[in-house]
Amino acid sequence: MIQPSQADVRRFFCGVYAKARTDAALEPMEILVSQWINEHPEYHAELADVDAALASMHQANPNQENPFLHLSMHLSISEQCSIDQPRGIRQAVELLTHKLNSLHDAHHQTMECLGRMVHESQHAGRMPDGEAYIACVQRHATRD
Repeated sequence: MIQPSQADVRRFFCGVYAKARTDAALEPMEILVSQWINEHPEYHAELADVDAALASMHQANPNQENPFLHLSMHLSISEQCSIDQPRGIRQAVELLTHKLNSLHDAHHQTMECLGRMVHESQHAGRMPDGEAYIACVQRHATRD
């Protein structure tokens, strides 16, 4: 499994943003990333300056959203759905998308569940609970 560094992730997202702005040819993964970047114009200024993005890596502000983490979560959920891993995530996200009439909004609610699963897994020192993750997304899809 590839484990990119935080700097690698920031360079990748900034690079995709730069390529997309010049209409350069994009690889399939870059096309997907570019689509999520387009959904978040509030991140464009940060993505436009790779040096500033790298310099700010160690200045975590808990009151400010991290665009690189946010985009990484979109990418992770997209990949999970494409291969249906954990099994059932594709259907759960599709149901939530239908309910909200927005894939983007469904991803944002799914991120809450994904973040909770990762936090609980790390806190307890155990493997992530995919079933609880999917159940959380399903609850979002079925509640009024």
